[in-house]
Amino acid sequence: MEPTQSIAEREWWAQRWIDVLESFGWRRRLERARNYVREGRVLNLAFQGAKVKAQVQGTADEPYNVSLGLDAFTEEQWSYVVEELSQRAIYSAKLLAGEMPQSIEDAFTASGLSLFPFSKFDIHSDCDCPDPVNPCKHIGAVYYLLGDAFSQDPFILFELRGRTKQQIIDALRQLRTVSESEGSLEAQPSLEVSDRFPNLRANFWNYDHQLDPSLVVIAPPPTSETVLDLLGPLPLDAAATTGSFDPQRVQDTLRQVYQRVNLQSLMAAMMSREAE
Repeated sequence: MEPTQSIAEREWWAQRWIDVLESFGWRRRLERARNYVREGRVLNLAFQGAKVKAQVQGTADEPYNVSLGLDAFTEEQWSYVVEELSQRAIYSAKLLAGEMPQSIEDAFTASGLSLFPFSKFDIHSDCDCPDPVNPCKHIGAVYYLLGDAFSQDPFILFELRGRTKQQIIDALRQLRTVSESEGSLEAQPSLEVSDRFPNLRANFWNYDHQLDPSLVVIAPPPTSETVLDLLGPLPLDAAATTGSFDPQRVQDTLRQVYQRVNLQSLMAAMMSREAE
């Protein structure tokens, strides 16, 4: 099984996986394992629920069998995580687009958890080779190849923690549906109140006076993300990107425009408030 990406091309969450593993003091052993990946010695890699199964060709005639897994979160722990994910639309949007939000670890940390292995004891691996040291080269090769798999599908990392892509998406949609329906009920208080108090004036819920300026807070957005980050790269085919047209340059230009508009609108709002 050939690696699908070079290390320099890995997505940030895939590189984070490798960095975490190397932080456990396995750098030298993983460097030797990386050669196994380059030589195509990982013959197959399969995901069976929260477990990873692989066959790695070593120096023996028969390939070695490798299994790997992480500590899965409980139902209650996942409920906390999903609730945190649902609090910000950017999380849902990026996950549904197949991307891993840059700050997604915050949703797990807020629940007292860690998406990536916190220590080497969070990873449970086994190989039937004679090497008594864990990780051996064969396990290390699977570690590296998992980084490439994460780049292709970040939901694999969630699956190793006990939740499939569909389970997470369904849970997020359910929470958002409940939130929207509760918001809809709160937006129509006059229906219930008018039934109980029929003598209220028709304009009871209208407020025509000037708001107290102290109630209006003007502040920059909490993050630098724009709609461009939600939509992702421009959906252009190869034919449209030939010649002098550079889609990345267009994307960067649009991002600068968004940032400039955001700054100007903030300044306009502050000037308008000062003029009142």
